[in-house]
Amino acid sequence: MRITSAVTDILNNYESDNPGVKANLARMLMHGELAGTGRLIILPIDQGFEHGPARCFAGNSDAYDPHFHYKMAIDAGFSAYAAPLGMIEAGASTFAGEIPTILKMNSSNSLMNKDLPGDQAITASISDALRLGCNGIGFTIYPGSDASLDMFEEIRELTEEAKSCGLAVVIWSYPRGNISKEGETAIDVVAYGAHIACMLGAHIIKVKLPTAYLEQKEAKEQYIQHKVPIETLTERVRHIVQCCFNGRRIVVFSGGEAKDSIEAILDETRAIYAGGGNGSIIGRNCFKRPRNEALTMIKSIIDIYKN
Repeated sequence: MRITSAVTDILNNYESDNPGVKANLARMLMHGELAGTGRLIILPIDQGFEHGPARCFAGNSDAYDPHFHYKMAIDAGFSAYAAPLGMIEAGASTFAGEIPTILKMNSSNSLMNKDLPGDQAITASISDALRLGCNGIGFTIYPGSDASLDMFEEIRELTEEAKSCGLAVVIWSYPRGNISKEGETAIDVVAYGAHIACMLGAHIIKVKLPTAYLEQKEAKEQYIQHKVPIETLTERVRHIVQCCFNGRRIVVFSGGEAKDSIEAILDETRAIYAGGGNGSIIGRNCFKRPRNEALTMIKSIIDIYKN
């Protein structure tokens, strides 16, 4: 398949990267129903590690099987599938070459002491990603956590190794810690977290959709003084894209907590599209639904990104 001009324009933004990295980015951008559009939709299945299997899969028992998620990603036309080591290993041979994969390299769990600083353990290696034929690695950072500086150093080392091997780097940037609960999705905080991920060398940045709330006093003064438009979700998405090197880095937005209303998910998708975001990374709002309902919802999301 010939690479489209939209994808070429994106690849040209990664000026320091070797042909291997660009090839793997191209494989994701040229795969699935959004191939060639410059948009991405990624299926992430790391919630079982984070929250436990019953909380994630009891409502849809088929989802306990890792093959269910591979098949969903392939049949729905996702651009890529992201998951921790065990989930990728459980279908790596059966589905080899059928969909680009991203090895999620760190994880936490909900059984830990809630008073500890937000942190995650490294649970895989670059050699695992190469052995399994992955196209990239994924890593979560918690800007604002007392453990965040250690996380930054960890992803710096992994990024250096991944890029040397031609792997793309995806950073989940979720501010938390010395921030209010409302502040975790505040526009100034989400924008800061996205910018940090860019500065750490991420090719693809994953963030939550931001609210219009402003958390930091100093930042709030600047938003007000310079009349930064953040009233609508579309405006806030546009600002996040601006903070990702003025659109020179791919930014995708999390589907967030499971929602009963599909229309609410589609409204968010419309805002991402209108704001210039590169796409969605949607897990719980997909696998917690019956397969046919999820496939119909994903088709609607893809149709929006296709305009």
